[in-house]
Amino acid sequence: MSRRLLAKAAFGLLLLSSWGYAQSGTGEASVRFQNLPEEQKEALRQRWRDFKALSPEEQARIRENFRRYRALSSEERARVLENLHAFESLPKQAQAELKAEARTFEQLSPEAQAEVRQRFEDFLRANPDRREQLIKNLQRWRAMSREEREEMRERLRERRNH
Repeated sequence: MSRRLLAKAAFGLLLLSSWGYAQSGTGEASVRFQNLPEEQKEALRQRWRDFKALSPEEQARIRENFRRYRALSSEERARVLENLHAFESLPKQAQAELKAEARTFEQLSPEAQAEVRQRFEDFLRANPDRREQLIKNLQRWRAMSREEREEMRERLRERRNH
């Protein structure tokens, strides 16, 4: 599971577990829940219903992701939550694209996943100037229309062939 999806699942389970504790009427979670605005309470109730509607396997997967999240250092958890908030601030279309990419990644063989991870780590360790240029190129690419991207691909093909 990608870190973003792990973050979302962990955050969701965190909310759900708070809701579960709140339902038991004991502890600090119950007090926090009671102090929430009604619309937030209803959102938690809906997430709880959504969670309970999942298959036992999916619930177990989410619980395992939550266990992994809780095992992270406080810095790593903060980074996961930061990534989650960044993801949630994206337009719905961009979120859908990232989710589709995550599903594609999850369908890769373990070897292919390892290669993708290695390439990404190499990118992160790259020369800062090169990394900055790659990021700028990616931003320009994403701003292009489908037609502009195809035109750029064609130009790159021509360069390679000459």
